[in-house]
Amino acid sequence: MTRDVPPLAPRIPAPSQAPTAPDAPSHTAPGEPLVVFRDVHIGFDEGEVLKGISFEVAPGETKVLLGESGTGKTLVLKLAAGLIRPDSGQITVMGHDIAEMPEKELLDFRRQIGFVFQEGALFDSMTVAENVSFRLREENTGDAEIETRVREALRFVEMEPAIAKFPAELSGGMRRRVSIARALVDRPPMVFYDSPTAGLDPVTSQTIITLILRGRDLQDVTSLLATHRVQDAFGLANFRFDKDSGHVVPLRINGTSRAHELRGGRAAALRQNAPQTSQPNPAPRSSQIPSPPPSSTPASAIPTSPLKKDAPVAPPPTKAAPVGPAQRETALIAAAVAGGQERNRTHLTNVLVLRDGKIYFEGAAEELLISKDEYLKKFLISAE
Repeated sequence: MTRDVPPLAPRIPAPSQAPTAPDAPSHTAPGEPLVVFRDVHIGFDEGEVLKGISFEVAPGETKVLLGESGTGKTLVLKLAAGLIRPDSGQITVMGHDIAEMPEKELLDFRRQIGFVFQEGALFDSMTVAENVSFRLREENTGDAEIETRVREALRFVEMEPAIAKFPAELSGGMRRRVSIARALVDRPPMVFYDSPTAGLDPVTSQTIITLILRGRDLQDVTSLLATHRVQDAFGLANFRFDKDSGHVVPLRINGTSRAHELRGGRAAALRQNAPQTSQPNPAPRSSQIPSPPPSSTPASAIPTSPLKKDAPVAPPPTKAAPVGPAQRETALIAAAVAGGQERNRTHLTNVLVLRDGKIYFEGAAEELLISKDEYLKKFLISAE
């Protein structure tokens, strides 16, 4: 069963002319992180789930929360959205102290953030158009503007032909794409993704990652993404959406892929010269994962697939000063910009692994490849 939809409104932007996010009310100063967790604790009847986690999400960054089921990935998203309050600690999102905000202010704050729920969470009794327009109607947006924005968002995720269908008429991947359109229809500066590829086949999962890349690279969306698939992290870290060709292409620095650059000797040299910035209240670590050492392996000999077991790796350094992911990325970006090479300085992707209520690892996705840590290796094995 479908419903009639009003005729197409005039002057709808072309798909390649994706809208940029509007200036949302924010208390964040330019360059300051959009999300800050400081020593956050929360527990329930069965015990403490998060045991003092601390991390930041920079503007334009994609932070990938990786971990087994029950490690608190979704809980982190709910805390950041103000859906749950922590037992202790501080959570700041776009300059707002979430833990201290009254409920009425929280409702206004949530309208500034897109949220893609696990399994899509669409309203079964509403058409695709009604699902996507739900937030706009809550804000009393005019009918003409709603139609324009809804079609614009559905075109962005390539679901405009399904505008009059119901969720039951769609596949799982199509429902997930509609959910992404609903999250982007209000043009938020930040989107939280809760397991956006869960339960989908590999081809459909890659389609979802492509849509996230489009939102990041065309609309400058900052993302906090929870997943159990390490492939999602590698895809977001090593590829970008090219608006001219309309395709996903490898993210390259100085003529080589980002993965090769991070694994080569040039990356090690850059890390030595990276600016050392202080980070208050650093996140606790159950295991310190050493940074990639210099490698004598030529880039041409390194496999293009990041998940091959026989990929040549160098042994970890015996002594190395700890360098955080922000410093590593800063050095790589500075080198690329100085050399006139392709690299969008705001589009960073880093991985945060949760285990036993704490942050077990935080760094670049490629660092998982060379880690000797047995727990982290489990994620690579499960990806093959």
